[in-house]
Parts: sequence; C-alpha cells; structure tokens
Amino acid sequence: MRYVSTRGGADPVDFVTASLAGLAPDGGLYTPEAFPQIERPSADEPYHVTAARIIKAFAGDSLSLETLTELSRKAYAAFSHQSVAPLVQTGQNQWMMELHHGPTLAFKDVAMRFIAQLYEHALGERGERMTIICATSGDTGGAAAAAFAGLEHVDVVILHPHDRISPVQRVFMSATGADNIHNLALEGDFDQCQAIVKALFADEQTRRSLNLSGVNSINWTRIAAQSVYFATAQAQLGADRPLRFVVPSGNFGDALAGYVAARCGLLAGFECHVAVNANDAMKQLLNGGDMQKGTTTPTASPAMDIQIPSNFERLLFEATGRDGAVVKAAYDQLAAKGVAPLPERAAGVLGCMGFKASSVSDKETFIEMRKTLDETGWLVCPHTAVGLHAARHAPSDIASVVLSTAHAAKFPETVKQATEQDAPLPIRAHGFVERDEVYETGPMELSHVRDRLRALSRVSS
Repeated sequence: MRYVSTRGGADPVDFVTASLAGLAPDGGLYTPEAFPQIERPSADEPYHVTAARIIKAFAGDSLSLETLTELSRKAYAAFSHQSVAPLVQTGQNQWMMELHHGPTLAFKDVAMRFIAQLYEHALGERGERMTIICATSGDTGGAAAAAFAGLEHVDVVILHPHDRISPVQRVFMSATGADNIHNLALEGDFDQCQAIVKALFADEQTRRSLNLSGVNSINWTRIAAQSVYFATAQAQLGADRPLRFVVPSGNFGDALAGYVAARCGLLAGFECHVAVNANDAMKQLLNGGDMQKGTTTPTASPAMDIQIPSNFERLLFEATGRDGAVVKAAYDQLAAKGVAPLPERAAGVLGCMGFKASSVSDKETFIEMRKTLDETGWLVCPHTAVGLHAARHAPSDIASVVLSTAHAAKFPETVKQATEQDAPLPIRAHGFVERDEVYETGPMELSHVRDRLRALSRVSS
C-alpha cells in the first residue's frame, strides 16, 4: 500500500512514512494510491480488533496485524466505554453515536490515541525523535496533548486561537503536567494557525532540522482510524441497512472518513449530511461555490469555526479524477489571490459523491440543545446539537446516525445558557482541572512560532 500527494509532486511512500510525515513535501495531503476493499466487521467483533484489521488494510506491509492489534488495544484501553463509539437511540429511526468516551471527552481521542501509539512504536524502531506541530480549533489539541503526554520520542507544540476556544477545551491541552507538551495561544483564528502549520512544513530547512510532523486531520492515519467507527455503526444497525450519517463539520476530516469507509466497502452505500454553523464554507463548496479565504465568525460551536476545511483537498482530488496538477493549481491560486473557483471538472462531480450540507445558526443550536434535553433528558454539546438539528430537518426515509463529537461538559457556559443546566466534568477528567495550566500567548506570526519551535524542540539536543 503506497500513498501519493493530492498535489502530485511527491514520491509515493508507505503508510508509516506518510503517517510520520503528516503533510507531503509538496504541500499536498497524502492519500492511498487505491482504496482497499475491506471485509465488514460483525456486530460482536471487539472495537480494537476491528480497528486493527481496518488499519492493517491501509498499512499494507508496513505493520503486522499483531503489532496493530497491540497498538489498538493500548490506544482504546483508556476509554470509559468498552464499545469506544456506542450508539444510543434519540428517536424513531434516529441514533446518536457517542464519540466522547475518551480521556479528553471528544471524538478526536478515537484517532489520536492510536496515532500516539503508532508514533511511539515507529520512532522507537527507528531510534528517532520528532517535533509534532498541531493547530487546533479546540478538541484536536487536547486530544494530542493527552495522547502524547510523557511519551519518549516526541515533543508536541500546539497552536490555538487565543480566547476562541472554551476554558475546558484549553485545560485538556495546557494541564497535562508533561514536559514534552507545549501550548501557544496566538492572537487570531484557527485558519491562521493552520496556515502557519502548512508554512512550516513548506520550509524544508525547518521541517528537516526539527524532524517535523503533524497530527491534524491532514494526517492520513487520522482519517483511517476515524473510518472505523462508521464501520462499527453499520455493523450494529444492520449490515445491509441504509444509513444517513449526519456529521457536525469544521475541517471535514470526520465526514471524509465516512466517505473513505464507503469507498472501502465498509458501508451499505453512502449518504452523509454535513452540518455546519455560520462558517459555512463546506456547504458552499459542496454546492459548487468558490474556494476562498473568508473571515471566520465566532459561534457557539467554536470547533467548527473554520473557513478553509483542510480535508476538502482530498475530496477535490477524487472529484478531479485524481489530477494532482489541477488540485495544485487551485490551491496555488487560493494562496495567491485568496479565492479560486472550483476546477471545472470537479464542480459537477461533487454533488454526486453522497454529500449534502446545511448551515445551523446559534439560535437553532440553542433550541436544539433544549429540545434534546426535553425529549431525552440528555445534555449535548453545541456541536452535537448542530448535527441533531440537521438530522431533525432531514428526510426520514432512512435511519440517521448523528455523530456526537464532544461531551457537554467541554462547553459548560454554552450548555448553561441554552438549557439552564450545569454540565459537570465526569470524574475521569478531574485530573486535568486539578493541575496548573501552562501556556503562553503570542502574535499570529510565522517567525514567532518558528522561533518558539526551535527553542522548545529537543530533536537536535
């Protein structure tokens, strides 16, 4: 199994190399040369066994099934629910997949815990140390910090937009107590943080000297690991039962993982409703709109406050018939002019790839949080509420599965405002709030971040 860049300018690499690199050297995203066909799991197959088997198909000869099974077992041992991604019924023919049973109470834990084990294994085998750079709109940073905390072979530097994430989100990334985790709060928005990460990877000298890697959803292993819970949902609800997955979306990684699961034969067809907030770039793109660098609007669902969804590049690669040159030209124009029309050959294809999209306002989000509490007795986070609202207004012809992306306790102020109810942290998360936070603020400048990376990294020591 080999991996190619969406921009066509990098040599094919194996799974482990693609994972450790994060971003391809030409600035593109790694994606498999071909999608493997994978046997669907049975309803009684343990989650870590399913994960190892599916990821083995993506890993090819890079890793043995025995090794992957052990890495997966370690990764998911920290989850509070043995099913890892359990399904609960929210209404007639409607389900919610709870993805918040990991240590930092968000869906990012599912993939990040596995990636951390993979990195520790692979770097230990190679006798190397890496610097991981991670931009976050809230949950990725906490998941990365907790997963990599204290590991021997990595230093992690997390960039987040200052005062644009919840205090609980921040504490998961700033209070690990580990000396290999560093958090930079930058004055700006997530898209600017992500742009700095991409610029650092494009700087070959910096990338090489720091042995730089990235674990955002630009990292293919994140997508592979997230495809697993789409497959387990299908197995639990019936191998041949048509399902509509409703995915609250920011960077488009989760929704893309569903598409990948379908391409690999793990689903009975594919229908995905992408639910976004006021930052509706994905809705516009799926409807054939231009790619453009808009200004993000702060919302009640901050992890989705993104205008340039990174994983759209992988979907665009598929929609153009895997033409890396066309994808590169589009993103070069976007970088130079701030706007780029969709390639002509892709515009008509995107609408036929199984995706629909809708935008949900803060007012509608708050109403949904209250309705869900009244109807089920459950408190949900605002991001999950965006998905539940979209599902409520979608056709009822087939069963819907809403991805519940985070625990309500990660957004206690918003939950309180919407429902007048408190959302306390579960006991398993108390260790984070009992430790002091450690993070530093600074300007949203590439030179500043580069200097801090060089000071914090221990790759060269």
